[in-house]
Amino acid sequence: MATSRELDAKNYLEKHKILELMDNLTSMLFFHRPERPCEFLITQLEKLKLARTTSRDYPCLFNESNLEAIFGILDPTRQGYITLGQYKEALNTIGLKQVDAFPQGADYNRITLETFKKEAKDGLLKSSATFKS
Repeated sequence: MATSRELDAKNYLEKHKILELMDNLTSMLFFHRPERPCEFLITQLEKLKLARTTSRDYPCLFNESNLEAIFGILDPTRQGYITLGQYKEALNTIGLKQVDAFPQGADYNRITLETFKKEAKDGLLKSSATFKS
């Protein structure tokens, strides 16, 4: 059974999205592999702060071309769509756990590139927007 102190700590981490922030920063470190990791992390935190105060895009590991490449891998014959299962697995693989389970096209098991990119961007924005005051 968790103690009051453990519950307080858990609630604090959830409220301020600390674990998500650390996951994002760690992923960025592994992806970019900067020569000066501490400076890189400081820059990323400054970008998060700036994005929060100016409504700019949050720093994100995946950009539009990355999402198009992922979709292309899943649609090698260029049908123009992927299955709902592929959609869910791809978004889970890039770290998005809470996504729209039935996006546009799910009824026909055909998720288009546009739907995939929209859902991925929405999820990435939510997961990247981890800096809160």
